[in-house]
Amino acid sequence: MKIIDMRCRPAYLHDFFGKTPGGPDYEVVKWLNARVGTRGDLEHFTRSATPEGFLAEVAAAGLTRAVVVGRHTPGQHLPNDTIHRITAASPLLEGIGSVDIITQGRQTALDEAERAILTLGLRGIDLEPGFGTPPRHADDPAFFPLYELLQGLDVPLYLMSGPTTPDPRFNDPAPVANVARQFPRLRIAAYHGFWPNVAGILGVAFRHENVFLIPDMYVFQPGSQLYIEAANGFLRDQLLFGSSYPFRPIRQSIEDFQALGLKDRVLEKVLHDNAARLLKL
Repeated sequence: MKIIDMRCRPAYLHDFFGKTPGGPDYEVVKWLNARVGTRGDLEHFTRSATPEGFLAEVAAAGLTRAVVVGRHTPGQHLPNDTIHRITAASPLLEGIGSVDIITQGRQTALDEAERAILTLGLRGIDLEPGFGTPPRHADDPAFFPLYELLQGLDVPLYLMSGPTTPDPRFNDPAPVANVARQFPRLRIAAYHGFWPNVAGILGVAFRHENVFLIPDMYVFQPGSQLYIEAANGFLRDQLLFGSSYPFRPIRQSIEDFQALGLKDRVLEKVLHDNAARLLKL
């Protein structure tokens, strides 16, 4: 079966992903692996401490593609050039760029987003409104110029969400409906699927077919069966798979995902076809 992992980062990318053994971030990676149900070695991610090791992990898991996601927030910056350098090394890898229109300024961020897509060949732009200073909702008008650019370029917007949002009030899916309504040709994909606010984001995705959900490691948490129920119905073309590696093993995540109860044809869509369409592969 063809499989595209929509959220997959190597340990060597940053300390946040376990790059440096013995540090506080390294311990957090181990803690999060335990928290989301990793079985066996909680330090499995050390195998991706080198570029060669990461590619070996991707190949061993049987992935058709692994998507490496950039990040640009006041607390962490994974530059677009770094994402490009990693993903250009293998046809198995694709990259998502990032900008912070608040700290970079409007025109600088727009120029960088355009460069990331048209020059570097990245497949979309990641935005993290709730991680900003100050935190914002996705429908803050400050982001609208970026949405207009991405809609015009016909590339997806990737929104960070979920329980790691510093202030959980900004893990609210309702503003996404406003964005989807005002930018109906903009494809919007929500990393972490706004868990634990599952019913709310499903309501948004029911109404707006340009909203896609990537619950990744949270699809294995309590309350997430609603994603699966929805995917066996209206959400079959809008749910995508992500392992959240290095915070969960790729191969285990695939096996666990296959056991969640998706219908066979829906499973093919969620593991591959929906992502291939979103990424234009």
